[in-house]
Amino acid sequence: MRVVTETRRMNQGDLAGASNVHREVFERQMNSFKWLSCNLKAYPRILCYVAKDKVSIVGYIIWTQKSGFRHQAIIELEQIAVTPIHQGKGVGQALIERTLPLVKHVLESNGSQVKHIIVTTRADNHAQQLFRKNTWR
Repeated sequence: MRVVTETRRMNQGDLAGASNVHREVFERQMNSFKWLSCNLKAYPRILCYVAKDKVSIVGYIIWTQKSGFRHQAIIELEQIAVTPIHQGKGVGQALIERTLPLVKHVLESNGSQVKHIIVTTRADNHAQQLFRKNTWR
């Protein structure tokens, strides 16, 4: 069964759904809507994408350009979140695989290309398994 039916750039209409995901996944953080709204407004420095199933947003990913706009960009996978009920079903992997080419396209349209990808996480974060599956550790 395919969970993710659509992966695309986040827009204003997605903020409520993405905020719900943020609240579920990051319980200690607050003001989910405001935080995601601020990130969304920072395009193209911050690139936000959502994953949807047939009904709702089940995850999102945030990529950030670090240290200014450069010809050789350093980007960070700043945050990835998938609703607990959808975790372990390929949503996170789909978000990475489907959005990285979109990020590269945005960079190329601005005269840049990816030089490095940074991922920083706590040692006890279970998402490390997901990051290790990718070749850009």
